[in-house]
Amino acid sequence: MVITHRAEALAVLADTRYIPPPVRQDAPEGTLAWLRSHASRFSTGEVHARRRRLLEESLDALDPDALRDAARKLTLERDGRWEGVPVTVLGHALGVLDTGRLVEAVRAAAPGYLSGEETPEADAAVRDLLTLAADAGLVRSSVALITLLLQAHDATEGLVRNALRQAGPGDAVARVLERTLRLDPPLKVTRRMDRETGAEVRIDLVQVNRDAGAHLTFGAGVRPCPARRHAMALAAGVVAGVLGR
Repeated sequence: MVITHRAEALAVLADTRYIPPPVRQDAPEGTLAWLRSHASRFSTGEVHARRRRLLEESLDALDPDALRDAARKLTLERDGRWEGVPVTVLGHALGVLDTGRLVEAVRAAAPGYLSGEETPEADAAVRDLLTLAADAGLVRSSVALITLLLQAHDATEGLVRNALRQAGPGDAVARVLERTLRLDPPLKVTRRMDRETGAEVRIDLVQVNRDAGAHLTFGAGVRPCPARRHAMALAAGVVAGVLGR
């Protein structure tokens, strides 16, 4: 079933009967499939709640305003070459010292994070990310932080890329980002599974966001995105840096 109306989407997102489609649970430790099986995004029930709390604790230690300023500064320093800036800034804020190595590992692991496609390259990248997290003293929260970085690459960089296509002369950064989140979100479809029937439900965010009311690009209901403020700050800093040139 494909949902294209906001009211129906809100009903699904608020109903605990609808869960993320299950992911593989038997993968060897340190692989991409193992990472997915330990991520809050793909968890349900109390496991999801516990993993989400750990993620939120990590986010609470980060200042969105500082992320925005750092992203803008780095974008300007790179003369507008902004790819990798969100991951670099976020990684530095989390305490990772080798951000160049971090960006390369995130790029290699990110394509399969949402799709579930497993490759030797992605598995090696996940192992490298775990090493970087350990070197930064972040073993307890390593999975949570790695998934934040993967989202910064996929969703936040996708938002920046789409926003720069939307931007016109004199556009305010906040207006550009909000218009992009509604009309051209980086993630076009979000999926849920009916735990009672096993049927998959697809929420078409592009169509849903055309209805009146706030856009649902960051989710809603029982599983809204916990990093909305941080993602918006990073994106705003990069877009401001590019447009400010």
